[in-house]
Parts: sequence; structure tokens; C-alpha cells
Amino acid sequence: MAKVLKPAHFPIVRAWVDGWVISRNTPGPVRVPWGLRVDVGLPGHVARHIVAHPTPETVRRLTATLTTPGTWLKLCAPADAIAPLLPRPWLVKDHEYMMTARLTGLARLAPPEPPTGYALAVTTRSGVTAARLLTPAGEVAARGQFAVAGGTVVVDRVETAPGHRRRGLGTAVMRTLAIHAARRGARAGVLVATAEGQALYETLGWTLHTPMTAAVLAA
Repeated sequence: MAKVLKPAHFPIVRAWVDGWVISRNTPGPVRVPWGLRVDVGLPGHVARHIVAHPTPETVRRLTATLTTPGTWLKLCAPADAIAPLLPRPWLVKDHEYMMTARLTGLARLAPPEPPTGYALAVTTRSGVTAARLLTPAGEVAARGQFAVAGGTVVVDRVETAPGHRRRGLGTAVMRTLAIHAARRGARAGVLVATAEGQALYETLGWTLHTPMTAAVLAA
């Protein structure tokens, strides 16, 4: 690669995948020589291959042997190290960042009060806990969810509707999720963030574990 990279800690990557499959209700991950494979089975997202230490040889082997459009690679390395290794029609998507946090002591805290003008709803179904901030009309202004795998919570699908941003809703959702996860016995957290999300999560005590590159095989 163009630079020396610190390999991602595989147990952290594995914990993220284990929680992600619960959150997304997909089949469990399959251990493969290069890492993990998840058979998602959706249009445009047939399968994903997660590689904690993507060497050039591994990337070239995968891109040479994976031929089904809609196959994704999730590689624990920055895009500028991965992009030169990808032949057409592989496409690099937005930069991502795997982040971790400790949840020590959070179980004793009360969830934050929702921002003025919003109501908080927390529900759990099939091992997935979702927090939603609702407008008086019942519209979802912000949301997020988590699943606990072992002692690690995996936070997923955190988003704020465009008309409700910069009002502290994302912070309220994240703090609510963290406290509820700690009450469920989670001791640590892991998530994969966009660049915009990374900035928010850093203010809440999350730290970067590894940059990630998402790539998809186009049709």
C-alpha cells in the first residue's frame, strides 16, 4: 500500500459485524480467510466482505474473484490506500470511520430529556433497541438504534431529518442509546460513522479505531 497502516483489532471488527447483523436482521457472519462475509441478500447489497487488515494481495484477490454486482467490500484502511488497488467497475463510496467508546458508569444515569418540542420514544424488538425523537405531529425528526453482541453495543442507523438538524437531536439520541445499552450490560460501544457523524461522536467521547473504505461492484 501507499502507507504503513496499523491493522484494525479483529475482535472489535468482529463485534461490530455481530451487532450489525442483528440490527439489520441478516444472516450471521461467515468466517473466511480474509475476514468475514455477510450474505445480506438485498438488491444492490447482495453480500459484504469485511477485511480488518486489507493487504494489496488480499484486495486484488477479492476484486478478481468477486463478480456479482452489488457485492460490497468493507476495508479497514483509508480510501487513498485502497482506491488505487480497485479495478473498474469497483466504486469507492463515502469515507467511513470505525469508532469505539467505553460505557462505564452510564447505566446509573437517566436518559436525557428530549429537546424542547420533541418527544422521545424508545422501543425494543427482536434484540434491537431504537430511540426516536418525534415532532408533535408524530413525524420522526431523529432516530438511531443498537444491538448488543456479547459485551459490546453496536450503534446503527443514526440520522436526523434535514429540517431538524443543529438542534441537539443527534446528541440526545446517542446519549439515550448509550445509557440504554449500558443498562443492557454493554461495557463498550462500536459504530461506523460518516465524516459528519464522526465530528459529533468525538464530542460524545467516541474515538477513532480505524478509517474504513466502502467499495461496491457496480453493474
